[in-house]
Amino acid sequence: MNLELRHLKVVCAIAETGSVTKAASQLGLAQPALTAQLQRIERTLGGPLFERDRRGARPTALGELVLSRARVLLPAMKGLQDEAARLAGATDSEIMSRYRIGALGGPILGGMVYRLSMAQPDAQITTHASYYVEELATMLQGGKLDYAQVGVCGDAMPAADYGLVWQTVAVDAVCVLMPDDHPGTKQIDVDLAELAHEQWVGSTGDGCFAECFAAACARSGFTPRRVLETDVRGCVDMVESGLALGLCQPTFRPPAGLTSRPIRTAPLRWRQVIGWHPESPAARSAPKLIEMAVAAYQEVVSRNPLYVEWTKEYPHLGGGSVENMTPLSMS
Repeated sequence: MNLELRHLKVVCAIAETGSVTKAASQLGLAQPALTAQLQRIERTLGGPLFERDRRGARPTALGELVLSRARVLLPAMKGLQDEAARLAGATDSEIMSRYRIGALGGPILGGMVYRLSMAQPDAQITTHASYYVEELATMLQGGKLDYAQVGVCGDAMPAADYGLVWQTVAVDAVCVLMPDDHPGTKQIDVDLAELAHEQWVGSTGDGCFAECFAAACARSGFTPRRVLETDVRGCVDMVESGLALGLCQPTFRPPAGLTSRPIRTAPLRWRQVIGWHPESPAARSAPKLIEMAVAAYQEVVSRNPLYVEWTKEYPHLGGGSVENMTPLSMS
């Protein structure tokens, strides 16, 4: 009998569990079948690999030698298989059958998942929510996600520490969320300087947005009060109560009684991007997903006609066709 990787997995399972019975359960085998397999392995290697008694199974000197080699070979083979899968992509088709998408939230994700499920009804689609770009980037790098849809401040891109590809879907002006009867709603946009006395609230997250907001306020001639941080529902509650004004995206749909206006001259911008690992199977399907994300963005932003009209004065804002998207960027 030739020794195979599956035999090394058997030896490792017995050593890790300390019992042939427990190893059989872990491997999904019957105990007599695993015992017979161990005996064949031992005959091939020329001696017993374990001492077995009432206390369990303990490796012999030969067993320790085999284990030391197996613990190098098995991870190395797993790494080879993972790298080969990344390079080869899907083996029988370029169409993925599973999509694991992480996101900071927002309506673009919903529109993208809807379009994906319509295009591939049999595809398995899962989503993972997080407030933090760094967490999603780490999951992409580790192969736990296929794509991440995130937002970053201004002209920034996610940190350059992960070897990932990021592509812009849209760049928008940051808006102010306020009650319908607030004086700032009388015009199509708001002057930040006129809001110097306001308390502010925004969603939790990482990145440089708080610093960028403070800098924009400084350019408008004032130092803002500290921005309160909470989840989206908490932001809405604070704005509805009159406690604070919110900072939001133009794709956010305010509940009844609230409205949003972009900040005049767009001193603060928010960039929607999608990322993936360049050597993963997801890279092949990325153009299709970007196209769906752009379509989802255009549908959602069209529900804010005042903002769409306002952006005509700011042609660098908004989303465009896939062909005109910002070139791929390696982080």
